[in-house]
Formats: sequence, structure tokens, C-alpha cells
Amino acid sequence: MAATIEEALGTGRRKTSVARVRIRQGDGKILINKKELDEFFKVDQDRNAVLAPLLHCEVRDTVDVLIRVHGGGTTGQAGACMQGIARALVKHDSDLDEKLREKTFLTRDSRMKERKKPGLHGARRGTQFSKR
Repeated sequence: MAATIEEALGTGRRKTSVARVRIRQGDGKILINKKELDEFFKVDQDRNAVLAPLLHCEVRDTVDVLIRVHGGGTTGQAGACMQGIARALVKHDSDLDEKLREKTFLTRDSRMKERKKPGLHGARRGTQFSKR
């Protein structure tokens, strides 16, 4: 088993959201912007995304997670938290790297909103055709 660090930091990004994650030994408390997980993320899908790396590595009840997240919407923030937690877990215990990588928790989802083009209403939406 690799050496575990007292406190590990990880940064996660998704769309325009950025999450700074701090992991330390504890009893499973998760705080996001000084709020409990259930209070911050109301949707089950977002809560499950945040918990996924912890449950996959079976460390849900042995570490405390402190997260500061900003930018984007709730789903983007949940994705950023997920990646940040995974990166912090790898710094906390390097043996978890392969386990997290196989489920792609460490891979950045690079999809971003497409930019608006000149002469169009959006990224691709053109003007409405008028016969007369």
C-alpha cells in the first residue's frame, strides 16, 4: 500500500465550472461551499456523480471532503466535483489511480458550448426563410 498524505488537494473542471477539492481522513462528511451535499445538490443525478469516485474506491466513510466550486450550472459543477475528488484521492492514495482511471473519473470532459457565428442567431441556427 502506498503512503497516504494527511491532506490532499485536487482540481476538477467541467464546462465552465471549476471545483477545488480538499480530502482528509475523517468520517465521511462532505461540504460543498460550506453546505451539506444534499443541501447543495438537489438532484439525485448530481449527488450520485459527486459520490461516484468515493463509492467506487470504497472510501466514502473514511475521508472528509471539502469542496469550493464556482461557475456554470449544477450539472457542470457536479462533474467538476467528481473529477476533483478523483484527483485528490489519487494524491491521497496513489494505489487508487488505476481503479479511478478505468471508470474515467480522471478524464476531463472537454465538451464546451459552441461559439456563436456571425450572421446566425446561435452557433448553428440561421435566419428564418421568408418567401416574400
